[in-house]
Amino acid sequence: MNDGLIPNRYAKALFKVAVEKGEQAEIYTQMKQLVASFDEMPALKAAVNNPFIAVDEKEKVLLTASGAKAGSTVENFILLVIEKNRASFLRSMAMAYLKIYREAFGIASVEIVTAIELGDDEISGIMDVVKRQLGGKTMEQTVRVDADLIGGFTVNVDGMVLDASIKNELKKLRLKLLS
Repeated sequence: MNDGLIPNRYAKALFKVAVEKGEQAEIYTQMKQLVASFDEMPALKAAVNNPFIAVDEKEKVLLTASGAKAGSTVENFILLVIEKNRASFLRSMAMAYLKIYREAFGIASVEIVTAIELGDDEISGIMDVVKRQLGGKTMEQTVRVDADLIGGFTVNVDGMVLDASIKNELKKLRLKLLS
């Protein structure tokens, strides 16, 4: 079965419940934290996929990872996912929820990756250019440093990438020389 189909169906169902309860923003925050937890702690994925770890232990770990409270909609969602043996898709479900939420509320996800730490003025300049291109969309920005870029930056807006890095230019030059 398609890895995107299962997460999207569960995420749509969670979003529908969230809208009915008026908790979509709270759940959005918890899903962002859950994705960050999966990204920061690779052992979390191993624990969730381990069949020898009890359901209640997995639930506690995932509640902590998401920042959700006991008795919440997210807790019920996590329990359902575990009971249906879909825990391996949980990160993808959270990512799909984030995408659905952003589309519903007109939020663009903007990630700026630079080779070195930039000042606020430089980041503001880049964000101004992105803001002009997006029109009236709200932006949710993240900035990180990746020394592998050598120089320059990349901007990722909802999956569309502007790559103005030295690494990319060297890669293009290499391909041109090889052909």
